[in-house]
Amino acid sequence: MSIDMNPAANTGDTASTGATGLTDTFTTTTTTTATETATATATGTWAGVTHSAIWIAHDNRQQPLSHANRPHTAQVASLLASAALTLIAASNLIDVYGSAGAWAAAAIPATLIGTLIALAGLVSALRLWWQLLFVAVAQLILGPVLLLNDTTIAHVIPTARTLKQGWESMLGSFKYLLAVEPPTGTGDGSLLAVWTICLWAALLTGICAVTADHRFTILAIIPVTANMTVCALLGSQSGFQRIAAGTITAIVLVVWFSARWHLLELQRWLSTAIIMVLAASLAVGSCLAVGQDRTILRDHYEPPLSPYNYSSPLSGMRSYIKNHKDDVLLTVTDLPAGSTVRLAVMDRFDGNVWNLSDTAMASDSSSYRRVGTTIRNTTQGKRFTATFTVDDGLSEYWLPLAGAATGVKFATASDADSFYYNTDTMSAIFPERIHSGMSYTETGVIPATPSDKDIAKAPAANISQPKAEDVPDSVDKLATAIAGGQASGGEAAQALADKLKESGWFSHGLNGDYPSNAGHGNYRVDQLLAGSAMVGDSEQYASAMALMARSLGMPSRVVLGFIPKNDEGDISDSRTKKQAGKTITTFTGNDVTAWVEVKLDKYGWVAFYPTPKETKVPDENQNLTPPNPKTLVRQPPVPLTDPLRDDNQATNKSSIGGNMADDDTHENLAWQRTIRIIRAVAIFGSPLWILLIIVALLLSIKAIALLRAHNHGSAAQRVAAGWQAITALARQSGLDIQGTRSEQAHAIAEDMALEPNTLESLGREADYVSFSGQPINTDQVERYWRNVLKERGTMLNSMPLLRRWRARLSLADVFHTPGGRRKGRDS
Repeated sequence: MSIDMNPAANTGDTASTGATGLTDTFTTTTTTTATETATATATGTWAGVTHSAIWIAHDNRQQPLSHANRPHTAQVASLLASAALTLIAASNLIDVYGSAGAWAAAAIPATLIGTLIALAGLVSALRLWWQLLFVAVAQLILGPVLLLNDTTIAHVIPTARTLKQGWESMLGSFKYLLAVEPPTGTGDGSLLAVWTICLWAALLTGICAVTADHRFTILAIIPVTANMTVCALLGSQSGFQRIAAGTITAIVLVVWFSARWHLLELQRWLSTAIIMVLAASLAVGSCLAVGQDRTILRDHYEPPLSPYNYSSPLSGMRSYIKNHKDDVLLTVTDLPAGSTVRLAVMDRFDGNVWNLSDTAMASDSSSYRRVGTTIRNTTQGKRFTATFTVDDGLSEYWLPLAGAATGVKFATASDADSFYYNTDTMSAIFPERIHSGMSYTETGVIPATPSDKDIAKAPAANISQPKAEDVPDSVDKLATAIAGGQASGGEAAQALADKLKESGWFSHGLNGDYPSNAGHGNYRVDQLLAGSAMVGDSEQYASAMALMARSLGMPSRVVLGFIPKNDEGDISDSRTKKQAGKTITTFTGNDVTAWVEVKLDKYGWVAFYPTPKETKVPDENQNLTPPNPKTLVRQPPVPLTDPLRDDNQATNKSSIGGNMADDDTHENLAWQRTIRIIRAVAIFGSPLWILLIIVALLLSIKAIALLRAHNHGSAAQRVAAGWQAITALARQSGLDIQGTRSEQAHAIAEDMALEPNTLESLGREADYVSFSGQPINTDQVERYWRNVLKERGTMLNSMPLLRRWRARLSLADVFHTPGGRRKGRDS
């Protein structure tokens, strides 16, 4: 009787009595075994324990890892996490600097130093005061030496200039990032901003990471959040991989805090990883579905430069021709031959002059911002690097530049502080006025020019521009007569430019020239188009064509700049000379010209030159009157792409074949709608697809594991794996079962309201195979597994729906080896 009361003896007893099924065919000699077990139970040293002898003999609990008691292991791991979080948050500034390499040169060393200073806090003798000294040296000496290296001696020893600029740039670099349009480059000590952010963020986060009391690790959220906020406010609208950065930050924080609070169960790493992947996928899907917007301090700190303080650039055009017609105003080295140089771009007409639009427009000609040594530009074309030198006579607020600039470097560093650039108009303002002897180097792209054939096929772009005010009626009448029926914007613009050049006459109105008034307002334009003489220069013709294009619905603007002219006023490559291996182009006052740009789909802003040849000079004997709109051959209207049906068609006659519609067209439309619906479902339903894929993956993993347990190992191992499959399902459903197989069977049956007989029978059979040492054949194993699978199905059917799916998807005990033992389990 004492044997029956002992749990260990009970194991032997169940083996001796056998189980329904297996003991019918197995050769049993268990009486001796039971007696021996009972004797051992009564006299052995394990008689008082609550587990079986088999459990004690095979206790393979994991021993403590050899490094578990090493000092500061958790703190060092936490420091690595804090350093990663610092760099991820600071990555918002990569787009601002325009180069990951430049950003990394400051961010990585600063983060490493800040982390090491935090690590020094583990040594009590270095705590606090020494840490403050270390961070002061890193901020005021190491940072300037690394980032202002050209001011040091032998690139190592700091000079007074190094320390002075480092002190000034510690805060001045933040102002620079706010004032300069990205990418800022690395000028003016701007990298000291990211150095300061990473140094202090890594230090403060690291201090929270190495605290002995793991509960205070949660305070690391404060410097991490502050770091992310500051870098986002200083960053750009697009940021740098911000969805990925946010997702990684969340994952690192969750893993880090869970480990520090001892909540991370490594034995369930796969389940944890899948849950985190699912959460990250849902977060990313939500970010993609919801529009993202950012508040950038740069947009509010310093308003764009207001060019309204200056008079209309076009109004001063004739003064250059009058006072400096043959004087060299600008010399450019290595500029591609035939390239134009622009000064100012104007898109707002107020009835008197062309000027720059306000900042509310989509095409914003007044949005001039400070830029760094690098300018973000995606224009395609011929790349160049040219040096500009300003000569006597050119004293303007508008800085001459060619093409689309990707960078401007001034010979004098102080000149860079007065440089403002507009990427849309590809023009620049220099508020301090350009002056004689001023030199700067521009790297940029000369945009590719489409052919006349391509221009003729291109439609006008659709953008917002300020409404032209007080435009004379003659503009609309002549524009409509010339090009009102053209099929595309490009073709209409070509027709306007060609007609003005063909019908007009050229004169600057200077001494000895045919009389031609200056100005380009509504009165002067009306005089040109409907007066007694169509005579003028590029100021009037450019103004007239821009207004005519605008009246036809085409976006247009007027450009003032330099053109390398020949005697007829056309662009000529011969103006560029070669000297000592370089090309030199000189521009005189006579080269100052105005032209028109019209925005076309696919090609962007395309230049048109409506001014007649400069050799086409009028005299008293010629007919100088402008063309009469009534006598021009009016173009037919553009045919509608989807013409309205004529309701007055003759009875029983139709202009549309079939049933008033094309079946193929309807089929195509239906198919296109179907494709759009499928695409929308695929995009917006991506989190659902991810969830379904993960569910399918979990079910596949469990099915493979169950199949492997069924077929892998010896017969005894496969029987033990069968019982393990039952207990694993119970644990996956949330049931915590321990003890012998008999106790486990009772616990499962009680919790799930099942009959205990079948479960107890399966448990006794597994005990018999495990402890009797008797051989069994494959057929007996297969019969046992059929009973196991049937009982698993019964267990699942007894569960409520949510618990059933929890059991189906849980990976608890899936990778447990049946041959091993766990404390309190599968005894």
